[in-house]
Amino acid sequence: MSVDLTTPVVVLCGGLGTRLREETEVRPKPMVEIGGSPILIHIMKTYAHHGFKNFILCLGYKGDSIKQFFYHFTMINNDFTIDLSNSSIEIHDTEGSLDWNVSLVDTGAEASTGTRLKRIENLIKSENFMVTYGDGVIDLNIRHLFEFHQSHGRIGTVTGVSPPSYYGELFIHDGVVRSFKEKPSKSSSQINGGYFVFKTDFFKYLENDDQCVLEREPLNRLSKDGQLMVYNHTGFWQCMDTPRDMLFLRELWDSNKAPWKV
Repeated sequence: MSVDLTTPVVVLCGGLGTRLREETEVRPKPMVEIGGSPILIHIMKTYAHHGFKNFILCLGYKGDSIKQFFYHFTMINNDFTIDLSNSSIEIHDTEGSLDWNVSLVDTGAEASTGTRLKRIENLIKSENFMVTYGDGVIDLNIRHLFEFHQSHGRIGTVTGVSPPSYYGELFIHDGVVRSFKEKPSKSSSQINGGYFVFKTDFFKYLENDDQCVLEREPLNRLSKDGQLMVYNHTGFWQCMDTPRDMLFLRELWDSNKAPWKV
């Protein structure tokens, strides 16, 4: 089955990140750094590693800082000479450059996740598009996810993950605790890990008002219509919701144990 590598990757980058307030008071959450690079770059590198290099970033809260980052990306990551008489620039090498195409779209300061998607509909020219959040890293084979989506023919695919458990799990039957597992490495239940693939038909489920939350009515309606499949991922996944999550990801990176590194 052929994979269309021009399929766009939409990254939701506009949230307030209130549970990470110490960091997000000065920058949007996707710009919080892990190992010296914004977590957004880590996420995009996962897609690019599997050949998907066409990105659409849905901006909102402090979106200007993301625009500034990419506008200056080549200059920051390369040596160059500037002729001040005419402002011409010569890049000395391109080792720090990336062959990515990145569209940065202001989708509104108050917009919800579904609204942000609806507002970039005009930029989607392909049969399918991918969506993820700007705060979760994974060791997922994106091509396998895309191939699975193509194979079942339904409108949507969501990646199901089993997150690490920070708490002891109780296994209960008839009100009696039958076993207790202290902080298991994986939770026994699956959750939405992001990393979606949709056909463009999904835009019919979205509304262009600030209150359209992707994870509520749109995905519920898609589920009720039998049009949402799950791709089970048993490997690593971690979102960065809290300072504890951020420190955990930084420790993995600094100790050279980051499973998502490509």
